[in-house]
Amino acid sequence: MADFVQKTTVKTAVRELANPIADVAAFNTIVQSVITDNPFACVAYESAGVNHAPVEKTKENYVAKIVYQDDDAKTIGSDSLKFNTIAGFNAGPTALLADAAFIATHGGEAVRDSENETFSATLKCRDANGEIYMVTFGRKSISLTSYSDDAIRTRIETWADTVAALA
Repeated sequence: MADFVQKTTVKTAVRELANPIADVAAFNTIVQSVITDNPFACVAYESAGVNHAPVEKTKENYVAKIVYQDDDAKTIGSDSLKFNTIAGFNAGPTALLADAAFIATHGGEAVRDSENETFSATLKCRDANGEIYMVTFGRKSISLTSYSDDAIRTRIETWADTVAALA
């Protein structure tokens, strides 16, 4: 019987941020700057007859948090609202906070818990060497996955060092 022979070494690297990204607007600015400015020097490519941009957003996830507090500001309930767009993330909690009948079912006062909200976006990039890798931005970390050339990690790390929010 034939043996499996390793062909590549796929790596993952994570940068934990010293402070969470302040809000969804700051988060979106960072993600959009990578798509627009292409600081990783990614290249366009064609796969299965489909043209791909050098950097593409493949997934996004935004979770808004609402807590319900009694008269002593003690949490008596909570809601998590998951959205796949920033527009939904911004509009959904506003609609929920305006729904007095729904809030009454929880009891207490509904308050947005912005500090515990999360957001993430995954970008797919193709390096000039042909490697396709993913960069996932989260509120508290950045992950680089599916790469093998350490020059990719160095390039992303060097760029991240220039973005104050990614310290």
